[in-house]
Amino acid sequence: MRATKLFAALFVFLTLSLAGCGRIEALRQPVGRASGMTPTAVTPVAATPTPAAPTDVATDVPTTAPATSTPAGAPAPTAAATSRDTQPSAAVMAAIKAVVEKANNEQVDAFTKKDPTIMKDTATTSYYEQLQQTNRDLADNGVDTIKLVKIEWGPITLNGTTGASATTFETWDTSYVDGNSDESRDRNVYTLVLDNGSWKIQDDAHPDSGLDTPPTGVQPAASPQPPQPLPGNLAPNASSSRNWSGYVASKSGTYTSVTGTWIVPRPSASLTTSAAATWVGIGGARNRDLIQAGTEESVAGSNGVRYSAWIEMLPASSHTVPLKVNPGDSVTVSITQQSQDNWLITLKNNTTGKSYEAKENYQSSLSSAEWIEEAPSGGRRVYPLDNFGTIAFSDATAVVNGKTVSLTTGGARAVSMTDNTGRIIAAASKVGSDGKSFTVTRTDSLPLARLNRSNGIFSFDPSKLLKSEVSFGSAGAIGNVSVGSIGADSAQP
Repeated sequence: MRATKLFAALFVFLTLSLAGCGRIEALRQPVGRASGMTPTAVTPVAATPTPAAPTDVATDVPTTAPATSTPAGAPAPTAAATSRDTQPSAAVMAAIKAVVEKANNEQVDAFTKKDPTIMKDTATTSYYEQLQQTNRDLADNGVDTIKLVKIEWGPITLNGTTGASATTFETWDTSYVDGNSDESRDRNVYTLVLDNGSWKIQDDAHPDSGLDTPPTGVQPAASPQPPQPLPGNLAPNASSSRNWSGYVASKSGTYTSVTGTWIVPRPSASLTTSAAATWVGIGGARNRDLIQAGTEESVAGSNGVRYSAWIEMLPASSHTVPLKVNPGDSVTVSITQQSQDNWLITLKNNTTGKSYEAKENYQSSLSSAEWIEEAPSGGRRVYPLDNFGTIAFSDATAVVNGKTVSLTTGGARAVSMTDNTGRIIAAASKVGSDGKSFTVTRTDSLPLARLNRSNGIFSFDPSKLLKSEVSFGSAGAIGNVSVGSIGADSAQP
């Protein structure tokens, strides 16, 4: 079912973990956009096939299949299955599919009509309460409409005589009040129970999201502290976004490489799950394509922080990569087109000396380059932005029309993140004297009036993400949350 991405438009400090966007490990699912914006028309780009898996990274995302079919690559039942974990009859399988599909449709209807009782007949009492919170969080984050585009079926098994589980791969389209929209696809594992002869949904987990499972390998969070005041070196004429803060270069030209370095932050402890992703990318500012890579931290309330490195190529969910990162580490990420549609992505932990490389095939519009701190979000999930303090970017460069440029020489423009009331929650600073450095500060939500609005030169079409499908795409570590959420929205005069 649709859930708001915790890490991407986050501005709802609650976990929509119940209902479904790039990362929050499910966190990074991109979420709302600044209200009152009238984005310019999005330039169409050729449809891009789901990128091939990196040559050295295993993936378990099924290939696209017609609605209601079993997607190729879907996890098969384990050999350990017993009489307590068996395949249902055709009639029982049809009944389970029917209740899941009905529940999804009811969530859409309930959100549209602002009537949560519509969802009551297909959910247990506890799950119904979760769904109500999910829809409230979607609305709070600027979501206007949600729509189930496609549902693909994975394994369906029985657990004894009164329980069952069903796996789906769902694609949802989310439209925001500012006219932007995003589409995300992630894996849902439903738990169902028989209630007076009828199947009801008891839970909807997103296993590709690190937030839906007990955290492992977590580290202590910093002591709780309030966000900081608006920095004195705030970038002038910054555009505003509901999930991005940083710099975007999108002047006419062909962008074929982007590089950036940052220090992995140690966020402070919080009462709820929260997250943030730091990345560089190509595309996404004006078009729906985006290839990106970076790091992400997810705060499991008072239980500590999990750190991860990830790659994401929209519309696919993000996935974590085997590069360990810790708070305080210096990380450099570069994304370079080696030939048409062929990319080399390199993530290096400068502190440990370890690095990871992946070759990817991806069709890009080559229309922009980004250096971003993101609140992962997307789809039916919304995650609060963690209190990361101040993160420093350096050595930010891109290659446009074959020439290497800095933020300054490349004409990159600043973007600051605002919440659903228009208050700044992550502010980008002015570019440093070297032309390649800046900071993003988690602020105490000062009024948008403190921002000098731009002339509307940017119009970002938002998209997925817990960068991993955080997969947090995906969002989200990132498991499959869709961090990548395409973008920032411009502040119109």
